Amino acid sequence: MARILTLTLNPALDLTVQLARLEPGQVNRSVSMLTHAAGKGVNVAQVLADLGHQLTVSGFLGVDNRQPFEALFARRGFVDAFVRVPGETRSNIKIAEQDGRVTDLNGPGPEVDAQAQQALLETVARIAPGHDAVVVAGSLPRGISPQWLQALLLRFKQLGLKVALDTSGEALQAGLAAAPWLVKPNTEELAEVLQRPVETAEAQAEAAASLQIQGVEHVVVSQGADGVNWFGAAQALHAQPPKVVVASTVGAGDSLLAGMLHGLLSGHSAEQTLRTATAIAAQAVTQVGFGIGDRVQLAQLEQGVSVRALAEQ
Repeated sequence: MARILTLTLNPALDLTVQLARLEPGQVNRSVSMLTHAAGKGVNVAQVLADLGHQLTVSGFLGVDNRQPFEALFARRGFVDAFVRVPGETRSNIKIAEQDGRVTDLNGPGPEVDAQAQQALLETVARIAPGHDAVVVAGSLPRGISPQWLQALLLRFKQLGLKVALDTSGEALQAGLAAAPWLVKPNTEELAEVLQRPVETAEAQAEAAASLQIQGVEHVVVSQGADGVNWFGAAQALHAQPPKVVVASTVGAGDSLLAGMLHGLLSGHSAEQTLRTATAIAAQAVTQVGFGIGDRVQLAQLEQGVSVRALAEQ
């Protein structure tokens, strides 16, 4: 299996509150409350670990509430290469309603100063060699500019790593200029950076072609219940997931990205890669938390995924 480095520049402690229906301005009683050490790169790492890969995790971590993260890394057997910074890692509140709607209240996170930025650059320069790929996922903390992210991606490429990027807004705009190996925006994120609608497969194909000319090899566009469109070097595929009962959509995109990396780095066929990745994402929305816990359910979901060439009707 592969050795993979995940970079989460702005991790979070996720407090997921489950309730039947959110009534704004009223007293709401929850069904359950769960706290997870999270952040997009950390979430991706958990799924990849369940798929058998070796993980190193890095980024910036607040020293004042580092314990849940360190406990997760130890339990999962991750190599911990996070740079500690003063203050607390941010807390995010996820309000998950019975119909699958999730309302996010995301905290700002700590300020990352120049000294911490340099420490991370030195850390990744030391640990990145020997890895097969790096996943850079999530938002930017205070103090980190999109230009700094772009330079970091270029540094990873110079080290010979395949770079997978999953972010949004100005960070995605800057990251695309570094031509990562794989990007995984959803339709809204892609439309925002391109400043035009990309709701149809034709519009997405045109957008993907322009990115591939710039050097991006794989463009994976997630569309929630409407499935996934993958524009690769040789072909364009669509995967439609089976219908499931949604517990929470948190982590579905991270699970999809992990599944895509698993298939690509394991040498699976394009159809099998997309089928498995879509099933992993479908399983993710049936649960609160991250990782592959039920292999039987995953196999059943995989059988329910339909994959076709985008040229087919």
